[in-house]
Amino acid sequence: MPKTILHPLFAEIRGTLFEDLVLKRTPSGKVILSKKPDMSRVKKTKAQLENQERFKQAGDYASAAKADPQVWAHYQKQAKKLKKRPRDLAISDFYKGKNLLK
Repeated sequence: MPKTILHPLFAEIRGTLFEDLVLKRTPSGKVILSKKPDMSRVKKTKAQLENQERFKQAGDYASAAKADPQVWAHYQKQAKKLKKRPRDLAISDFYKGKNLLK
């Protein structure tokens, strides 16, 4: 796979190019250029739809956690220690049943 070093001017580049290419950044900071996924023919199962709803709830929990300064400080501290993103840890806690927003 070819590797490039981006000029600092483009350090935050991400999104859609043309209509079928996507630039995205991995948690480790690498930028990936890939083909945009075509989901138009995919029929989701009941289990997939239920999981999609649960993931939406996990995202809502992470947003609520970010709005609470004490809880968010906890996630930021843990994220730094584990080299992860705070939002990912909040989502993981939601799936594990750990609710810090009491």
